[in-house]
Amino acid sequence: MIVPKKCFLTKGVGAHPEKLSSFELALRDAGIAAYNLVKVSSIFPPHCKIIHREAGLKYLSPGQIVFCVMSDNATNEPNRLISASVGVSIPKNPAMHGYLSEHHAFGWTERKTGDYAEDLAAEMLATVLGVKFDPDSNYDAKRELWKISDEIVRTTEVTQSAQGDKDGRWTSVIASCVFIA
Repeated sequence: MIVPKKCFLTKGVGAHPEKLSSFELALRDAGIAAYNLVKVSSIFPPHCKIIHREAGLKYLSPGQIVFCVMSDNATNEPNRLISASVGVSIPKNPAMHGYLSEHHAFGWTERKTGDYAEDLAAEMLATVLGVKFDPDSNYDAKRELWKISDEIVRTTEVTQSAQGDKDGRWTSVIASCVFIA
C-alpha cells in the first residue's frame, strides 16, 4: 500500500515550436522533468505534509515513478492567455483525507484560475464533511462558511499562467502536487 506522507506543489511554463517539447520545458521549469510522472485522482492523503519544492526534490531520483495530481494547458495561438492550477483543501482532522482539484482555463488570469481551483477543492471537502452551503454563492461567502464550520483547516493552490508565444510557438503551463511515498 502506497500512502504518501509528504508532497510539494510546483509549477512551470515552456515554449517551443513542438507541443511535446513545450510541455517538457514546462516540466523542467517545474523541476519534475526527470521523473516518470503518473497522474492520480484528487485525494489529499491523511497525515500528508506539504513541504517546499526544494526539500521534496531531495527525496526523488531521476527515472523514479512519481505520483502526482497535475493540471496542464497549451496553446500555439499568439498572446492567448492560458492557465493551469491545482487547488488543495485539508481537513482539520489530520486522520481524514482532503481534496485536490485540477483546473485549466483560457483567458483567465492566474489569480482567477487559482481561486477557482482552491474553491473546487474546498467545496469537495465540504460536501464530504457535511458542511451546508449554497453552491451558487460567491467564493468569499463559501470561504467564510467553511471557516465558521471549523472543519477545513487549510486551503491553498498552485497556479501557472502564460501568454501564448508571440510568434506562434507552442506555450505550455503546468501546475502539480507531487507525492513522496
